[in-house]
Amino acid sequence: MEKVPMTQGGFDKLKEELRWRQQEERPRIIQAISEARAHGDLSENAEYHAAKEAQSHNEGRVSELEGYIGHAEIIDISKLSGDKIKFGATVQLIDEDTEDKKIYQIVGDQEADPKAGRISISSPIARALIGKSEGDTIEVNAPGGARSYEIVGFKFA
Repeated sequence: MEKVPMTQGGFDKLKEELRWRQQEERPRIIQAISEARAHGDLSENAEYHAAKEAQSHNEGRVSELEGYIGHAEIIDISKLSGDKIKFGATVQLIDEDTEDKKIYQIVGDQEADPKAGRISISSPIARALIGKSEGDTIEVNAPGGARSYEIVGFKFA
């Protein structure tokens, strides 16, 4: 697996989720399985099957998180500079059709949250922004159709 770019904040959130799943969720699920086992016949025990399914889901996510953390390439945004947009940049755009202003930060796939203004490096809009400069216009093929944006400015912070 190749390196997974992410910010320090995204890395910290993944580590916290991993800690929670291993130290809090795992023991809770083990306790639920133990209690369900005590009820007897496991073949028709819905609580037991639900707890085992929760355990499977939790362990799968733990494995996934360990993979992301192990392959993380933490990028210190405060040390970035330049006149081209790249990972970590916070970009201010104007939608050329509606004149709406939008502000996005380009982050790793695992830390993306479009409603909070953090878009994945692999999203169509981020891919269109990478390598562009202030004043450039980009065209993005979004699910709702093609959109044009003017890059008003960007910063690394």
